[in-house]
Amino acid sequence: MTVLTHLRTVSGADVRRALDTVIDPELDEPVTDLGFVRSVDITLRDVTVHLRLPTSFCSPNFAYLMASDAKDALSSLEGVGRVVVELDDHHDSALINAGLAADAGYVGTFGHEAESSLEELRMTFRRKAHTAAAERVLTELLRSTPTLPETSVGTVRLRQLAPGRTTDALLRRRESLGLPNEPDALVLVDHDGRGYPPDEVPMALRRARSTRISIDGNAHFCRGLLRTRYEGSGADQAPRPDGAEPADHHRLIPLAPKESHR
Repeated sequence: MTVLTHLRTVSGADVRRALDTVIDPELDEPVTDLGFVRSVDITLRDVTVHLRLPTSFCSPNFAYLMASDAKDALSSLEGVGRVVVELDDHHDSALINAGLAADAGYVGTFGHEAESSLEELRMTFRRKAHTAAAERVLTELLRSTPTLPETSVGTVRLRQLAPGRTTDALLRRRESLGLPNEPDALVLVDHDGRGYPPDEVPMALRRARSTRISIDGNAHFCRGLLRTRYEGSGADQAPRPDGAEPADHHRLIPLAPKESHR
């Protein structure tokens, strides 16, 4: 990520912290960690950010959601002036960038192509992120306690989880859905906060594991695609928590997505 800084009242650190809060809805990772922030230009109080994605045909609703969230996050900074967020090299870049500049919203930007606002999509992926986060903490618990039967995880309470990154992530995702975070709250719950009968717990855990594997696999794949599309972009990607991602292995994936511009 190239940062060009002139005289300013908003710092690069301010911008980075704001962009850290922008999450790819499908991959459940910050756009900063994924390397999606191509450049930041700060001039006095004005901020211009360019975003990039792994392919030119990434879903337009995901692309718009991230770009719009980035603009909202930057606009909320104290002392910021004009905020410009532009998406580069996407087949809908011109349309998305015009909509962002006009603050037209998703429906206003895509017109009849947009069935509804993005809130339903956002909620869908928040639920998936919560499911995956619950699976991670429960799998950690099962590994650390070999005598714990899988059927018993349906009775595990938040207070029984070890403190750490995965527990913190689960608590954040529960908060985003309005689920209880009290110490005695059940860990394995559906999207409405209801627990599962003992005979349904193994299947619920398997479904959660499938969701988590899908999210992690897509994130790994998209990181690789970005490194293929933009040489050197691996330097902008944060290491994955499991340590599986190298800083940059641009040549490991011999795939060059076809560019399509309008």
